[in-house]
Amino acid sequence: MDNSSNASPMDSITEDVARFVHATRFEDIPPDVLQLSKKAILDSLGLALAGARSEGSAIIRRYIEESGCATGGAPIFGTRLRAAPQFAALANGSAMHADDYDDTYHPSRVHPSAPVIAALLADAERDGATGHDVLAAFNVGVEVTTKVSQAIDGQHYQRGYHATGTCGAFGAAAAVSRLRRLPVASVRAAIGIAGSTSAGLRENFGTMVKPLHTGRAAENGYFSASLAAMGFTAAPTILEGARGFFSAGGGYDPAIIRGKLGSPWTFAAPGISIKPFPSGALTHPAMSKMKELVVANDIDPGDVERVNIKTNRLLPENLTYHRPVTGLQGKFSMEFCLASILVLRKAGLAEFTDEVVAPPDVREAIGKIDYGVYSEEEANAGEYTRLTTFIDILLKDGRRISARADHAKGSPRMPMSDADVADKFRECAAFAGWPDARAEETIALISRLEEVQDVRSLTGLLVRSAA
Repeated sequence: MDNSSNASPMDSITEDVARFVHATRFEDIPPDVLQLSKKAILDSLGLALAGARSEGSAIIRRYIEESGCATGGAPIFGTRLRAAPQFAALANGSAMHADDYDDTYHPSRVHPSAPVIAALLADAERDGATGHDVLAAFNVGVEVTTKVSQAIDGQHYQRGYHATGTCGAFGAAAAVSRLRRLPVASVRAAIGIAGSTSAGLRENFGTMVKPLHTGRAAENGYFSASLAAMGFTAAPTILEGARGFFSAGGGYDPAIIRGKLGSPWTFAAPGISIKPFPSGALTHPAMSKMKELVVANDIDPGDVERVNIKTNRLLPENLTYHRPVTGLQGKFSMEFCLASILVLRKAGLAEFTDEVVAPPDVREAIGKIDYGVYSEEEANAGEYTRLTTFIDILLKDGRRISARADHAKGSPRMPMSDADVADKFRECAAFAGWPDARAEETIALISRLEEVQDVRSLTGLLVRSAA
């Protein structure tokens, strides 16, 4: 792994990223990538509506109002509020991650779409950008986020950094820079500024701060591109410099990013997962398989003696709540996620609440679940994926029902269809109390986003009408 670079600024990886952001045209993006990106945008906007209901989102909006910043043209989705663009990006990005339901790039465990689209749409309101331009900028931003997050050494994550907060700022800055068509030097400066704003620590998982990482990444990306557009300067080698982002994170692999931006596009290969459940993605193979087994075998929770779960040894580092007491903690509890499916046969937005975590039947089911890990030797011998999960259900009549899951619904191997994502958007809209007609119009508009002449016709569907 490289830990420093002697390359000149004009031959740097930071320069490569800046040139990619500046040069990429809508026509350079393959049709299949555009279709996948529209699906990701629809997913993110549905989550903004649902996430606006969260307590953390309400506090952020109150902060914005009490700071005197609830003025301006950019909407805070799911509400009647408008705010200065950077604060709309903060609120919308936080809401998109509030339910831990947004898409995931598993090689680096980053949530790439939310910081990018939150910053991008806040900026697109200024002049009514076209859907054509929004799609180009969104794809550029997601590409930068995923490639930067994958290139940095895995120690970045292991040391406690949350890649959505740290790397998402680069993608958001790239997207806003592309939308504004900034020259290469300004894009390079925006990336440099973003490097000193990137932040987010995993110790805050299971609290209101985790969604804030996404909101801050969106806000910081907007802020970085805005300063750069005004002539603000920054280090030209912020990514690979001896005291830059990659070195601070433990090193990097230049082969992952050098010449790889858009080649292939991450949406196409290896792909980005869209979540079927509003919880940490590490639980999803187990949840998908558990639901399949419970339904296929008509398992009643009263028939279950014990449930044994085994995963990769790294997963419990994030799934830390073995006896959760709040819905937010439940999102990071393998035991609750499986208990919800066992008792209720579902685990959607309505299930990850304090009220659902507390009932005796759910607590009893949680107590029947034993969560362990397999050894690294077993994983290597069996060629397990990072998410390979084993489920063993022991019934009171002596039967055992066992299964292995390597992937989850929504992963590139088992993708959610356009119809699946539209249904997820409807679920989020209904959870937010959104009018059905507006939800359907939003789905239809995003399906032809490249034809939209003014993106405000889309964002206007995501704000509440005046009382």
